[in-house]
Amino acid sequence: MKFPVVLHKDIDSDYGVTVPDVPGCFSAGVTAAQALDNVQEALALHFEGLVADDEPLPQAQEIDVHVANPDFAGGIWAVVDFDVTPYLGKAVRFNATLPENLLQRIDEKVKRDSRYASRSGFLASAALRELSIAY
Repeated sequence: MKFPVVLHKDIDSDYGVTVPDVPGCFSAGVTAAQALDNVQEALALHFEGLVADDEPLPQAQEIDVHVANPDFAGGIWAVVDFDVTPYLGKAVRFNATLPENLLQRIDEKVKRDSRYASRSGFLASAALRELSIAY
């Protein structure tokens, strides 16, 4: 899922990162790149806490939803891709029937794109995008 984030920096401080769609989720780093890398760990820890507390997982919104918020004035917007599938619950095996050519195209995409560790990961990601559910 692609989460919008806002980077901010005061003159004598590290870069800070806020994830507007995940209240209370913050990160920081000496460089902007480091701060964006660190936000992955912050999101993972935050999602682990939400799952442990049986809380609903937040849904990412478009940057446009947050731009007018004065809390983020002067910040630099970016998008961080965060895999939420490990937090959706136990994996369940099922059978599916797909046309051979479609399955071949999926497998080729999985081989070329490091975002997908497997055919199942690709299908889960596609389902989440299509459903636009609050995960």
